[in-house]
Amino acid sequence: MANFAVSFVALSLFYIFQQSNAASASFNVITFGAKPDGKTDSTQPFLKAWSAACSSASPSTVYVPRGSYLLKAIVFSGPCKNKITVQIDGTLVAPTDYRALGNSGYWILFIKVNRVSVFGGTLDARGAGFWACRKSGLNCPVGARSMTFNWANDILISGLTSINSQSMHLVINGCNNVLVRNVRAIAPDLSPNTDGIHVQVSTGVTITGSTLQTGDDCISIGPSTRNMLMSSIKCGPGHGISIGSLGKDVNEGGVQNITLTNSIFSGSDNGVRIKSWARPSNGFVRNVVFQNLIMNNVRNPGPLSSTKTIAPITRAVLSSGVKISQVTFRNIKGTSATPDAVKFDCSPSNPCSGIRLHDIKLTYMNKAATSSCKNIGGTSSGVLMPQSCV
Repeated sequence: MANFAVSFVALSLFYIFQQSNAASASFNVITFGAKPDGKTDSTQPFLKAWSAACSSASPSTVYVPRGSYLLKAIVFSGPCKNKITVQIDGTLVAPTDYRALGNSGYWILFIKVNRVSVFGGTLDARGAGFWACRKSGLNCPVGARSMTFNWANDILISGLTSINSQSMHLVINGCNNVLVRNVRAIAPDLSPNTDGIHVQVSTGVTITGSTLQTGDDCISIGPSTRNMLMSSIKCGPGHGISIGSLGKDVNEGGVQNITLTNSIFSGSDNGVRIKSWARPSNGFVRNVVFQNLIMNNVRNPGPLSSTKTIAPITRAVLSSGVKISQVTFRNIKGTSATPDAVKFDCSPSNPCSGIRLHDIKLTYMNKAATSSCKNIGGTSSGVLMPQSCV
């Protein structure tokens, strides 16, 4: 944990330094033709402002004043000549017709950029029509993630609010050194696949001070994610904070050095969990710490470490190849909405190992909850309620 703290401080100081160098060029999207009426397509003016900033030899700002700006699917691509600040004082809205974003899978995409900071603003993806399409079983598009960073380095996202995403709100993919702070992601609790923040194939991601109220995982962590710190997260409604699902592919990068601390779960379906597909894989999860967590009426508060099967219908082989080891659950307290609060359902072919429980106190209807364990090895200490099965 100390290493993560040092990394977080270093990252914060880096971004303070980045911000202290005031941008010497500013590009207002209205100057390039954007209309703050929420009806006029402002996609091209935004792209022109970005192009001007990207080609600037000095640090620059893309400025979005107050008002509402209609954007279709848009790509902000690099590499750029210097660092860029995107200051959003207004609201970016997607087209009312969800089909207008197509099948690309993105709405706002930053790709191959370095030293980009996004401050403030609201994204409204108007996802209700897409969710209704999904629910009806009609032939729907794949669904657009509201904001995605692909293959980007030294990124800061601060004070952003994302509402009603078609799919995931914020995606960090193939990135290094990313700080997400004071972000809000909001969607109805029954909206499908509206993960708050999804991270995969990335190193050095910090998420702090964020409120995530979604219809899927508050934070989901995919393959090849390393050195990630989450702190001061408010999660719920939603499906909790999850590592996985992992092991969908046989050859898959592992997840390691992950810490979640000082966070609150309220009314979520799960607390913390590790989940994997029931199929062969060389993937792994190791060196994970879940600590200082409060659960308020959470259905499966945790620690829930589960390689329990997102299984094919045939139910041929209910065993995961993902190896889970060295996972610590420390100082987790609160209330469960179900009697069985602690579940470890590990793979029979790859049992969980090195699982550590310390000071767990979870109650159900003012009584001690229960726990269950399968295929697990580890140690427990301190106050343990329910009684440990590890």
